[in-house]
Amino acid sequence: MLYDLNLHMGYVYDVPASGARHVIRVLPLSLPDRQRLIAGSVTVTPNADERTTFVDFFGQQATSVLVRAPHDRLDIRMQARVMVEAPTMTADLSPELDELKEELAELWSVDPASPHHLAGPSPRLAEEPQIAAYAREIARPGQTVREIALALCARIHKDFTYDPEATTVDTTPKEAFRLQRGVCQDFAHVMIVGLRSLGIPAGYVSGFLRTIPPPGKERLEGADAMHAWVRVWCGETVGYLELDPTNDIPAGSDHIVVAYGRDYADIAPVVGVLKGYGNQKVVQAVDVVPLKS
Repeated sequence: MLYDLNLHMGYVYDVPASGARHVIRVLPLSLPDRQRLIAGSVTVTPNADERTTFVDFFGQQATSVLVRAPHDRLDIRMQARVMVEAPTMTADLSPELDELKEELAELWSVDPASPHHLAGPSPRLAEEPQIAAYAREIARPGQTVREIALALCARIHKDFTYDPEATTVDTTPKEAFRLQRGVCQDFAHVMIVGLRSLGIPAGYVSGFLRTIPPPGKERLEGADAMHAWVRVWCGETVGYLELDPTNDIPAGSDHIVVAYGRDYADIAPVVGVLKGYGNQKVVQAVDVVPLKS
């Protein structure tokens, strides 16, 4: 599937800010046999006094900008064209939990794709006994890693309510689990904590999800959104499987990958510091437009 992407993230400040340093991660990745970034650009208004690009540890291109002068608004825009192929679900050759533990112990690589980075606590994701108990309830003897991951994905989708008013970007998995409400970030974080508690390496995926309007309704501009889902290591033979607990589906050709990380802290779309005070208003609009390939 061929897509044109347009993203606008705007920050409006009550009082002009200055000395703003931001790191931006919004361009889709190029991934072998999965996704190809044909062209893409990131623009920032007002113009940055300093601007550099770099590739982070997990392979995502990031843009660092510095705006020194006072400004009452910051606008970030991304445009890209990307080709996406749906990952194929093959026969389940993933091991059982004990075998997965042995495979992980024999794997010495610590390169960016190594599951060792996704096996323990990370900046946003501490061990949570209640989530661990919740995950153990769905793990049955003799199940494969893929079967367990699919079961946990389905249970979170069933038990949790999508509610954008219930949580914020800083809500912990413990609090989201208590509420059993939240957004895609919360669903993904809870699933990752649960899988890791079982000894299954799992990480966070940020990206875009194309939304399809109801029959007879026109597609609304800006109605698509940034999205999050989960990357699960299913052993050396299978490798990684991506699951979307918000929708209880495997990631497909409608899921466009921007970045991989241990949790949201690794791959937040925009992170930074600035000099200022007062409140700010944040606006975001995303268009994911399918084209004829």
